[in-house]
Amino acid sequence: MGLAVTVPGIIAAAAAPALTILAGRLDRRVVLLPLTSLIVASNLVVTFASSLSVLLVGRILLGLTVGGFWAFAIATGRRLVPEASGGRATSIISAGISIGTVCGVPAGALLGDIFGWRVAFAVAGGIAVLVLFAQMALLPKIKATQAIGLGHLAGLFKVRLAQIGLVATLLLAAGHFAAYTYFEPFLRQVTRMEQAMITIALVLYGVAGLAGTFLGEAAIARNVRLAFGGTALLLGFVVPLAPAVGNNTGLALCLVALWGLAFGSVPVCVNIWMYQASPEAYEGGSALIVTVFQIALATGAFGGGLLVDRAGLTTAFLVAGVTVASAGGVIILLGGRADRPIWSEQ
Repeated sequence: MGLAVTVPGIIAAAAAPALTILAGRLDRRVVLLPLTSLIVASNLVVTFASSLSVLLVGRILLGLTVGGFWAFAIATGRRLVPEASGGRATSIISAGISIGTVCGVPAGALLGDIFGWRVAFAVAGGIAVLVLFAQMALLPKIKATQAIGLGHLAGLFKVRLAQIGLVATLLLAAGHFAAYTYFEPFLRQVTRMEQAMITIALVLYGVAGLAGTFLGEAAIARNVRLAFGGTALLLGFVVPLAPAVGNNTGLALCLVALWGLAFGSVPVCVNIWMYQASPEAYEGGSALIVTVFQIALATGAFGGGLLVDRAGLTTAFLVAGVTVASAGGVIILLGGRADRPIWSEQ
Protein backbone atom coordinates (compact mmCIF):
# COMPACT_ATOMS: atom_id res chain seq x y z
CA MET A 1 0.00 0.00 0.00
CA GLY A 2 2.87 2.34 0.86
CA LEU A 3 4.57 1.60 -2.47
CA ALA A 4 1.33 2.25 -4.36
CA VAL A 5 1.26 5.76 -2.85
CA THR A 6 4.99 6.51 -2.87
CA VAL A 7 5.93 5.30 -6.38
CA PRO A 8 3.62 7.64 -8.35
CA GLY A 9 4.70 10.50 -6.08
CA ILE A 10 8.38 9.97 -6.87
CA ILE A 11 7.68 9.60 -10.60
CA ALA A 12 5.50 12.73 -10.62
CA ALA A 13 8.19 14.73 -8.84
CA ALA A 14 10.67 13.93 -11.61
CA ALA A 15 8.17 14.10 -14.47
CA ALA A 16 6.83 17.61 -13.80
CA PRO A 17 10.00 19.59 -14.60
CA ALA A 18 11.22 17.05 -17.17
CA LEU A 19 8.01 17.15 -19.21
CA THR A 20 7.81 20.94 -18.89
CA ILE A 21 11.26 21.22 -20.48
CA LEU A 22 10.65 18.51 -23.10
CA ALA A 23 7.34 20.06 -24.20
CA GLY A 24 9.17 23.14 -25.47
CA ARG A 25 6.82 25.17 -27.64
CA LEU A 26 4.40 22.34 -28.40
CA ASP A 27 0.70 23.17 -28.57
CA ARG A 28 -0.50 22.57 -25.01
CA ARG A 29 -3.60 20.77 -26.30
CA VAL A 30 -1.28 18.23 -27.92
CA VAL A 31 0.43 17.80 -24.55
CA LEU A 32 -2.67 17.56 -22.35
CA LEU A 33 -4.60 14.98 -24.39
CA PRO A 34 -1.90 12.25 -24.21
CA LEU A 35 -1.48 12.90 -20.50
CA THR A 36 -5.20 12.36 -19.97
CA SER A 37 -4.96 9.18 -22.02
CA LEU A 38 -2.30 7.93 -19.60
CA ILE A 39 -4.80 8.27 -16.75
CA VAL A 40 -7.09 5.87 -18.61
CA ALA A 41 -4.22 3.45 -19.24
CA SER A 42 -3.03 3.64 -15.62
CA ASN A 43 -6.42 2.74 -14.20
CA LEU A 44 -6.92 -0.09 -16.68
CA VAL A 45 -3.53 -1.61 -15.79
CA VAL A 46 -4.31 -1.46 -12.07
CA THR A 47 -7.85 -2.78 -12.55
CA PHE A 48 -6.61 -5.94 -14.25
CA ALA A 49 -3.29 -6.26 -12.39
CA SER A 50 -2.40 -9.87 -11.61
CA SER A 51 0.53 -9.04 -9.31
CA LEU A 52 2.04 -6.20 -7.29
CA SER A 53 4.62 -5.59 -10.04
CA VAL A 54 1.93 -5.03 -12.67
CA LEU A 55 -0.02 -2.80 -10.28
CA LEU A 56 3.08 -0.66 -9.75
CA VAL A 57 3.49 -0.28 -13.53
CA GLY A 58 0.04 1.26 -13.56
CA ARG A 59 0.97 3.55 -10.70
CA ILE A 60 4.12 4.65 -12.57
CA LEU A 61 1.91 5.70 -15.50
CA LEU A 62 -0.22 7.67 -13.05
CA GLY A 63 2.89 9.42 -11.73
CA LEU A 64 3.81 10.57 -15.24
CA THR A 65 0.31 11.92 -15.69
CA VAL A 66 0.13 13.72 -12.36
CA GLY A 67 3.53 15.31 -12.88
CA GLY A 68 2.73 16.61 -16.35
CA PHE A 69 -0.96 17.38 -16.09
CA TRP A 70 -0.81 19.49 -12.94
CA ALA A 71 2.11 21.49 -14.30
CA PHE A 72 0.48 22.26 -17.67
CA ALA A 73 -3.23 22.47 -16.86
CA ILE A 74 -3.07 25.24 -14.25
CA ALA A 75 -0.79 27.47 -16.32
CA THR A 76 -2.80 26.78 -19.48
CA GLY A 77 -6.07 27.71 -17.77
CA ARG A 78 -5.00 31.33 -17.38
CA ARG A 79 -4.52 31.59 -21.13
CA LEU A 80 -8.10 30.54 -21.86
CA VAL A 81 -9.53 33.69 -20.27
CA PRO A 82 -8.84 37.45 -20.35
CA GLU A 83 -5.92 38.57 -18.19
CA ALA A 84 -8.25 40.19 -15.64
CA SER A 85 -9.86 36.78 -14.99
CA GLY A 86 -6.58 34.89 -14.75
CA GLY A 87 -6.68 34.62 -10.96
CA ARG A 88 -10.19 33.24 -11.03
CA ALA A 89 -9.21 30.69 -13.70
CA THR A 90 -6.27 29.54 -11.59
CA SER A 91 -8.56 29.19 -8.58
CA ILE A 92 -11.16 27.18 -10.51
CA ILE A 93 -8.59 24.70 -11.86
CA SER A 94 -6.86 24.50 -8.48
CA ALA A 95 -10.29 23.87 -6.98
CA GLY A 96 -10.57 20.88 -9.29
CA ILE A 97 -7.34 19.53 -7.80
CA SER A 98 -8.65 20.19 -4.29
CA ILE A 99 -11.96 18.46 -4.99
CA GLY A 100 -10.22 15.49 -6.56
CA THR A 101 -7.77 15.25 -3.66
CA VAL A 102 -10.34 15.43 -0.87
CA CYS A 103 -13.16 13.52 -2.57
CA GLY A 104 -11.18 10.80 -4.35
CA VAL A 105 -10.29 8.80 -1.25
CA PRO A 106 -13.84 8.81 0.22
CA ALA A 107 -15.37 7.94 -3.16
CA GLY A 108 -12.82 5.17 -3.75
CA ALA A 109 -13.34 3.83 -0.23
CA LEU A 110 -17.10 3.74 -0.72
CA LEU A 111 -16.86 1.97 -4.08
CA GLY A 112 -14.25 -0.41 -2.70
CA ASP A 113 -16.40 -1.32 0.29
CA ILE A 114 -19.41 -2.07 -1.90
CA PHE A 115 -17.90 -3.53 -5.07
CA GLY A 116 -14.19 -4.14 -4.42
CA TRP A 117 -11.07 -2.10 -5.14
CA ARG A 118 -10.80 -3.15 -8.80
CA VAL A 119 -14.19 -1.62 -9.53
CA ALA A 120 -13.06 1.63 -7.89
CA PHE A 121 -10.11 1.86 -10.31
CA ALA A 122 -12.31 0.87 -13.25
CA VAL A 123 -14.74 3.68 -12.43
CA ALA A 124 -11.85 6.14 -12.19
CA GLY A 125 -10.70 5.00 -15.63
CA GLY A 126 -14.21 5.46 -17.02
CA ILE A 127 -14.36 9.02 -15.67
CA ALA A 128 -10.99 9.70 -17.31
CA VAL A 129 -12.41 8.53 -20.66
CA LEU A 130 -15.25 11.05 -20.34
CA VAL A 131 -12.76 13.79 -19.48
CA LEU A 132 -10.63 12.87 -22.50
CA PHE A 133 -13.63 13.12 -24.85
CA ALA A 134 -14.62 16.46 -23.31
CA GLN A 135 -11.12 17.83 -23.83
CA MET A 136 -11.05 16.62 -27.43
CA ALA A 137 -14.33 18.40 -28.09
CA LEU A 138 -13.82 21.61 -26.13
CA LEU A 139 -10.13 22.39 -25.67
CA PRO A 140 -8.78 24.78 -28.34
CA LYS A 141 -5.26 24.91 -29.71
CA ILE A 142 -3.03 26.65 -27.18
CA LYS A 143 0.34 27.80 -28.48
CA ALA A 144 3.13 27.96 -25.91
CA THR A 145 4.29 31.50 -25.14
CA GLN A 146 7.81 30.35 -24.32
CA ALA A 147 9.90 27.21 -24.00
CA ILE A 148 10.82 26.50 -20.38
CA GLY A 149 14.44 25.53 -19.84
CA LEU A 150 16.58 24.60 -16.88
CA GLY A 151 17.54 28.25 -16.53
CA HIS A 152 13.92 29.28 -15.98
CA LEU A 153 13.46 26.63 -13.28
CA ALA A 154 16.74 27.52 -11.57
CA GLY A 155 15.83 31.20 -11.68
CA LEU A 156 12.69 30.59 -9.63
CA PHE A 157 14.80 29.46 -6.69
CA LYS A 158 16.20 33.01 -6.55
CA VAL A 159 12.75 34.63 -6.22
CA ARG A 160 12.01 35.27 -2.54
CA LEU A 161 8.25 34.63 -2.64
CA ALA A 162 8.83 31.47 -4.68
CA GLN A 163 11.35 30.25 -2.09
CA ILE A 164 8.87 30.89 0.72
CA GLY A 165 6.05 29.17 -1.17
CA LEU A 166 8.11 26.08 -1.97
CA VAL A 167 9.36 25.68 1.61
CA ALA A 168 5.86 26.15 3.01
CA THR A 169 4.40 23.68 0.51
CA LEU A 170 7.05 21.09 1.43
CA LEU A 171 6.31 21.41 5.16
CA LEU A 172 2.54 21.53 4.78
CA ALA A 173 2.22 18.58 2.40
CA ALA A 174 4.76 16.42 4.28
CA GLY A 175 3.01 17.02 7.58
CA HIS A 176 -0.45 16.46 6.16
CA PHE A 177 0.35 13.18 4.44
CA ALA A 178 2.38 11.91 7.41
CA ALA A 179 -0.95 11.84 9.23
CA TYR A 180 -3.57 11.53 6.46
CA THR A 181 -2.02 8.40 4.97
CA TYR A 182 -2.87 6.68 8.27
CA PHE A 183 -6.21 8.42 8.72
CA GLU A 184 -8.28 5.27 8.26
CA PRO A 185 -6.23 3.21 10.77
CA PHE A 186 -6.61 6.14 13.19
CA LEU A 187 -10.39 6.09 12.85
CA ARG A 188 -10.42 2.34 13.29
CA GLN A 189 -7.92 1.97 16.14
CA VAL A 190 -8.28 5.20 18.14
CA THR A 191 -11.89 6.24 17.66
CA ARG A 192 -13.04 2.58 17.38
CA MET A 193 -15.29 3.32 14.39
CA GLU A 194 -16.94 0.52 12.47
CA GLN A 195 -16.27 0.34 8.72
CA ALA A 196 -19.63 1.88 7.83
CA MET A 197 -18.95 4.88 10.08
CA ILE A 198 -15.42 5.21 8.67
CA THR A 199 -16.90 5.49 5.19
CA ILE A 200 -19.28 8.18 6.44
CA ALA A 201 -16.34 10.03 8.02
CA LEU A 202 -14.38 9.94 4.75
CA VAL A 203 -17.39 11.22 2.81
CA LEU A 204 -17.77 14.01 5.38
CA TYR A 205 -14.10 14.85 4.86
CA GLY A 206 -14.72 15.13 1.12
CA VAL A 207 -17.80 17.35 1.48
CA ALA A 208 -15.99 19.62 3.94
CA GLY A 209 -13.01 19.77 1.58
CA LEU A 210 -15.29 20.90 -1.24
CA ALA A 211 -16.61 23.71 0.95
CA GLY A 212 -13.05 24.58 1.98
CA THR A 213 -12.02 24.92 -1.65
CA PHE A 214 -14.51 27.68 -2.33
CA LEU A 215 -14.06 29.37 1.04
CA GLY A 216 -10.33 29.40 0.40
CA GLU A 217 -10.84 30.83 -3.07
CA ALA A 218 -12.87 33.70 -1.59
CA ALA A 219 -10.26 34.35 1.11
CA ILE A 220 -7.35 34.29 -1.35
CA ALA A 221 -9.03 36.96 -3.48
CA ARG A 222 -8.53 39.36 -0.58
CA ASN A 223 -5.22 38.36 0.99
CA VAL A 224 -3.25 35.34 -0.17
CA ARG A 225 -0.75 35.48 2.71
CA LEU A 226 -3.39 35.31 5.43
CA ALA A 227 -5.43 32.73 3.52
CA PHE A 228 -2.43 30.45 2.93
CA GLY A 229 -0.91 30.93 6.36
CA GLY A 230 -4.26 30.67 8.15
CA THR A 231 -5.07 27.44 6.33
CA ALA A 232 -1.76 25.89 7.41
CA LEU A 233 -2.21 27.02 11.02
CA LEU A 234 -5.75 25.62 11.15
CA LEU A 235 -4.54 22.31 9.78
CA GLY A 236 -1.63 22.38 12.23
CA PHE A 237 -4.13 22.78 15.06
CA VAL A 238 -6.52 20.04 13.90
CA VAL A 239 -4.05 17.24 13.11
CA PRO A 240 -2.36 16.90 16.54
CA LEU A 241 -5.74 17.35 18.25
CA ALA A 242 -7.07 14.20 16.57
CA PRO A 243 -5.69 11.65 19.08
CA ALA A 244 -7.30 13.59 21.95
CA VAL A 245 -10.87 12.79 20.79
CA GLY A 246 -10.53 9.19 21.96
CA ASN A 247 -13.53 7.06 21.02
CA ASN A 248 -15.97 10.00 20.98
CA THR A 249 -17.53 9.59 17.54
CA GLY A 250 -19.19 13.03 17.53
CA LEU A 251 -15.95 14.87 18.29
CA ALA A 252 -14.09 12.73 15.78
CA LEU A 253 -16.55 13.64 13.01
CA CYS A 254 -16.25 17.35 13.87
CA LEU A 255 -12.48 17.03 13.64
CA VAL A 256 -12.74 15.21 10.30
CA ALA A 257 -14.89 18.04 8.94
CA LEU A 258 -12.39 20.69 10.09
CA TRP A 259 -9.51 18.70 8.59
CA GLY A 260 -11.24 18.46 5.22
CA LEU A 261 -12.25 22.14 5.33
CA ALA A 262 -8.65 23.22 5.94
CA PHE A 263 -6.95 20.97 3.40
CA GLY A 264 -9.55 21.73 0.72
CA SER A 265 -8.08 25.18 0.14
CA VAL A 266 -4.41 24.11 0.06
CA PRO A 267 -3.97 23.54 -3.73
CA VAL A 268 -5.72 26.86 -4.45
CA CYS A 269 -3.46 28.71 -2.00
CA VAL A 270 -0.28 27.07 -3.27
CA ASN A 271 -0.91 27.73 -6.96
CA ILE A 272 -2.10 31.31 -6.53
CA TRP A 273 0.93 32.03 -4.35
CA MET A 274 3.31 30.64 -6.96
CA TYR A 275 1.71 32.69 -9.74
CA GLN A 276 2.03 35.83 -7.69
CA ALA A 277 5.67 35.01 -6.98
CA SER A 278 6.63 34.84 -10.68
CA PRO A 279 3.82 35.42 -13.24
CA GLU A 280 6.19 35.40 -16.20
CA ALA A 281 7.45 31.87 -15.43
CA TYR A 282 4.25 30.38 -14.10
CA GLU A 283 4.41 27.12 -16.07
CA GLY A 284 7.83 26.44 -14.60
CA GLY A 285 6.52 27.45 -11.18
CA SER A 286 3.66 24.98 -11.51
CA ALA A 287 6.14 22.23 -12.35
CA LEU A 288 8.21 22.99 -9.24
CA ILE A 289 5.09 23.02 -7.06
CA VAL A 290 4.18 19.56 -8.38
CA THR A 291 7.72 18.32 -7.70
CA VAL A 292 7.81 19.68 -4.15
CA PHE A 293 4.27 18.51 -3.39
CA GLN A 294 4.91 14.99 -4.62
CA ILE A 295 8.26 14.71 -2.81
CA ALA A 296 6.50 15.88 0.34
CA LEU A 297 3.68 13.37 -0.20
CA ALA A 298 6.10 10.47 -0.60
CA THR A 299 8.43 11.42 2.26
CA GLY A 300 5.54 12.40 4.53
CA ALA A 301 3.77 9.09 4.01
CA PHE A 302 7.01 7.17 4.52
CA GLY A 303 8.10 9.16 7.58
CA GLY A 304 4.62 8.93 9.06
CA GLY A 305 4.74 5.17 8.64
CA LEU A 306 8.04 4.95 10.52
CA LEU A 307 6.59 7.03 13.35
CA VAL A 308 3.41 4.95 13.48
CA ASP A 309 5.43 1.72 13.62
CA ARG A 310 7.94 2.88 16.22
CA ALA A 311 6.07 5.42 18.36
CA GLY A 312 2.37 4.98 17.58
CA LEU A 313 -0.37 6.98 15.86
CA THR A 314 -0.50 9.67 18.55
CA THR A 315 3.17 10.62 18.15
CA ALA A 316 2.91 10.55 14.36
CA PHE A 317 -0.04 12.93 14.44
CA LEU A 318 1.69 15.30 16.88
CA VAL A 319 4.83 15.51 14.73
CA ALA A 320 2.69 15.96 11.61
CA GLY A 321 0.75 18.80 13.23
CA VAL A 322 3.89 20.67 14.27
CA THR A 323 5.29 20.30 10.74
CA VAL A 324 2.12 21.68 9.15
CA ALA A 325 1.90 24.57 11.63
CA SER A 326 5.50 25.54 10.85
CA ALA A 327 4.43 26.06 7.23
CA GLY A 328 1.88 28.58 8.43
CA GLY A 329 4.58 30.36 10.42
CA VAL A 330 6.81 30.59 7.33
CA ILE A 331 4.03 32.17 5.28
CA ILE A 332 2.77 34.59 7.95
CA LEU A 333 6.19 35.76 9.13
CA LEU A 334 8.13 35.86 5.86
CA GLY A 335 5.53 36.42 3.15
CA GLY A 336 4.69 40.05 3.81
CA ARG A 337 5.06 41.19 0.20
CA ALA A 338 2.13 38.96 -0.81
CA ASP A 339 -0.39 41.24 0.99
CA ARG A 340 -2.56 42.38 -1.87
CA PRO A 341 -5.75 41.26 -3.67
CA ILE A 342 -5.29 38.72 -6.47
CA TRP A 343 -7.89 40.01 -8.89
CA SER A 344 -9.67 43.35 -9.22
CA GLU A 345 -13.22 42.31 -10.11
CA GLN A 346 -13.87 41.50 -6.43
